[in-house]
Amino acid sequence: MRLFELAAVAAYGACWGSFLNVVVWRLPREESLVTPRSRCPRCGKAIAWHDNIPVLSWLQLRGRCRGCRKPVPARYPLVELATALLTAALWLRWPGRPLWAAAAAVCAGALLAVALIDWDTFLIPDELSLGLVVAGLLVSPLNPYMDPGPWGEWWRAPWWSLRGALIGFFLGWGLAAAGEWWLKKEAFGGGDVKLLAGIGAWTGGVGAYDALLLGSFLGAAYSVFLLARGRLNRADPIPFGPFLAASAVFNLFRLLPFGWPLL
Repeated sequence: MRLFELAAVAAYGACWGSFLNVVVWRLPREESLVTPRSRCPRCGKAIAWHDNIPVLSWLQLRGRCRGCRKPVPARYPLVELATALLTAALWLRWPGRPLWAAAAAVCAGALLAVALIDWDTFLIPDELSLGLVVAGLLVSPLNPYMDPGPWGEWWRAPWWSLRGALIGFFLGWGLAAAGEWWLKKEAFGGGDVKLLAGIGAWTGGVGAYDALLLGSFLGAAYSVFLLARGRLNRADPIPFGPFLAASAVFNLFRLLPFGWPLL
């Protein structure tokens, strides 16, 4: 029964990942997420339901469109698989909290979409960053990171979520202002600031601070790697959203003690 339950949860995650592929493709292009139905980006042929089963359809068709036989990027099944694994892992991480685990899986998927869009376009859509702020406030009574007080008052959780969003926003805003003053150019984009607010709404001020530190470390390590390989110049920008998003997903599993001043 436990294995069947986990398989069902993973299937839910894979379906969520399939929708995220639509979000990643259409949102930067300002297209509707609902209509028209999914189509091959090469030949424009609508994809039948039996060819749109997460991961399995791509494998069955050997990574090609049924209509034009052109290759379908491996990113699509990888996003579906990654979301399925994240959803299952969050279900295992938070036993006895099914509603929170489901909400955290939605958050993790949205962060994955943020990472991919920012990687492709150097933009973080407000629909995702500000959407995370609103969603974090709405689900805060379920959130184990939000302090309900000694008597379990549910109404205290939205305050802690809002506090985390504000801490995240002002941390990002302060870093952006300091970087622009010191470097005379944008060092921390407005999309990153709003994303940090969204992270704070879900994981509190500690989570926002942790994500900023861990994301900075990951971004610096990646930059050093590219510089050492000669694939990046010092003046070349890299998107910071993917590293913030990765750190925030980690926060959904566990908070590190980096943000202890904000406890």
